[in-house]
Amino acid sequence: MLGSDYSKASYDQLTHELGLDQPVLFQYGKWLADFVRGDWGTSYISNQDIFELAVMQALPVTLALAALSLLIALVIGIPAGVMAALYRNSWVDVLATALAIGGNAFPSFYLGILLIWLFSVDLGWFPALGFVAPWENFWEGMWYLTLPSVTLGAWYVGLIARITRSSLLEVLDQPYIAAARARGEPAWRVVWVHGMRNVLMPLVTVIGLQLGGMLRGAVMTEVVFAMPGLGMMVTTAVLNREYIVVQAGIMLTGLLFVAVNLAVDQTYQFLDPRLRRR
Repeated sequence: MLGSDYSKASYDQLTHELGLDQPVLFQYGKWLADFVRGDWGTSYISNQDIFELAVMQALPVTLALAALSLLIALVIGIPAGVMAALYRNSWVDVLATALAIGGNAFPSFYLGILLIWLFSVDLGWFPALGFVAPWENFWEGMWYLTLPSVTLGAWYVGLIARITRSSLLEVLDQPYIAAARARGEPAWRVVWVHGMRNVLMPLVTVIGLQLGGMLRGAVMTEVVFAMPGLGMMVTTAVLNREYIVVQAGIMLTGLLFVAVNLAVDQTYQFLDPRLRRR
């Protein structure tokens, strides 16, 4: 903050103003109390309020990226897992398994670079870098979010497909599925109503636990596509040694992780009537 040329008097003065001459536990307690009140400090690089920078500017970008990535993963992963379970040990199952393994094994940052090279540089279908808020211009925002969302969601396509396949295979062997078929119910209803209703519990559990990983994966994705989200904010702060911004980013990410897991716990009672309070 002082630069490379400063006097001892200015160093001591800034140390006192920042409270760095206080005991560490006192510093942490003061920072935590200010954090709860929304006083997250000011960035000494941009001279911007950190609460506004993190919550009002960076957080919506990361949430939009994570939401669209999860939607893509669900739209592709669930049908792929269902088809793999229905056509077990067939070429469909092999293709879905290859998709799952490939999605899990491919590094997201490298996939992002390949997508930029193919769809932005060669074909010119999508923009390579930048971000437009979908709540300001929906279609242009979706256009900018497509490649980053595919990059981030590719890993979760494989995960969701694997969980759906294994859970549905177990459910299809249950007696109530045989009873539904014996009653002459259509095949689609047996699978998508009776079967998937019981697959949702483990699927929601895994998705909730992995959303923290999605926030982590958003860091590399935002850096590759130059998106002004939490990941880019924390990365820039680390490079500039703005530790107070890093603290705010990590704390906000932790709060999001706790909130997501709490929301997942609350959905159980809606998915399973036996867990509802009488």
